[in-house]
Amino acid sequence: MVTNHDYVNAQTVCELLHQLSLLSLLVPLTLVLDHARYQKCRVVQELANRLSIELLYLPPYSPNLNLIERLWRWVKKKCLYSKYYDNFEGFTWAIRICLSQTHTTSKTEMDSLLTLKFQRF
Repeated sequence: MVTNHDYVNAQTVCELLHQLSLLSLLVPLTLVLDHARYQKCRVVQELANRLSIELLYLPPYSPNLNLIERLWRWVKKKCLYSKYYDNFEGFTWAIRICLSQTHTTSKTEMDSLLTLKFQRF
């Protein structure tokens, strides 16, 4: 898990790319991104190319394809709604615990929530 407690910009995206490259995966790596400027800038694209990480950009105005938005809405429901944290550490710890359970105790919910089988109206 790579976390950031500050603003996201091209530098933080590059840090993420470096962290991903350190995993030494034996399969090709594709990072799915939206169209934020800091994700599409030349610096990020050149670094991804150098690290052999494919950047796949979602089509504009396609929130239904952006699974992270669904996950974030679920995390907010579990960790933020009607909850109070005394400090930032407690807040971030709750989010970490919530995310760490996505593949165990919350797996059934995730399988339903993060499916690409959806109906468009």
